[in-house]
Amino acid sequence: MNVVPLPNSIMQAAVFHGGDRITIERIAMPEVAIGEVLVRVSRTALCGSDLKLWHKGAEFTAGHEIFGVVEQPGHPMHGKRCAVYIPLHCDRCAACQRGDTQMCLEISSLIGWNRPGGYAEYVPVPENCLLPVPDDIEDSLAPLLLDVIGTSGHAVRFVCRIVPPQEEGPVLVMGAGPVGLGVVLALRSLGYRDIHVADPNAARLKIAQSFGARAHPVGDTSRRFALIMECSGAHAARNLGIELVLPRGALVLVGENAAPWTIEEGKVFRRKDFYMIRTFYFPISDFEPNLALLRQFKEEYRVLVDGEFGLSALPENFARFAQGELIKPVLALG
Repeated sequence: MNVVPLPNSIMQAAVFHGGDRITIERIAMPEVAIGEVLVRVSRTALCGSDLKLWHKGAEFTAGHEIFGVVEQPGHPMHGKRCAVYIPLHCDRCAACQRGDTQMCLEISSLIGWNRPGGYAEYVPVPENCLLPVPDDIEDSLAPLLLDVIGTSGHAVRFVCRIVPPQEEGPVLVMGAGPVGLGVVLALRSLGYRDIHVADPNAARLKIAQSFGARAHPVGDTSRRFALIMECSGAHAARNLGIELVLPRGALVLVGENAAPWTIEEGKVFRRKDFYMIRTFYFPISDFEPNLALLRQFKEEYRVLVDGEFGLSALPENFARFAQGELIKPVLALG
């Protein structure tokens, strides 16, 4: 691999050891390959999917909801504020040519998972993964353009062709975590009005209600829904969604769960036509609509960012996040 020499050799980064232990250490600056730039991290939002790395340990620096400034003198993007698009993509395969950059057929690598991420002072980023952020977007909200707004917005845009908002039918959002709350706002932006949210956490349910949704009791089977956005990743919720979705309706699997999931093909599954859809992240072409969503609901998204701290405070705050005390805290580096 050809690399670009770096002016400094050491930076600070979080090391996920496993066993719910994080330390902040001085490590070597990452290598920057040809076709990549160095990004000085400004903000990285914490994400529930990183709990796997907190429990089991990480080979690479974690953190994948990254916003920073390009620090590559002589490069056209030097000094530009950018969010970091995490799926590496070739721009040449059939999926990329179709616009599905998050599903590249040639490269299967995610920043913060299969290569260094943003719980550090610097991160190397391929040039085609730089998403310029306009100056009217404040630093602490910029990471929300990725998972919170991008993942939720793509899921709603994808399914609205199948269950359009102009057709009558209630919507259920299962899970009022950051993505579930983002789904509520994305649904509203596209014209859905009868939105219900189920979550056992009363505080998060209250936020969903302030965003325009109605509370729905967890596990309640007294009502059916034309569209169900399953954002918790819980297998029990997925199975309940199969039961509650109306004929010709859609169950969208937005939440993640790496554990095996067994679907019982009982009569509730067999005796109706319905769509079961999985969506992943978002295509780069969605970034402008994501910016529009953030501008439309900026005050609502600010509610989600309920903590900011430096690298030295990441271990204790990640533990608070893991306990559900924080919704979408942000690592802030200058």
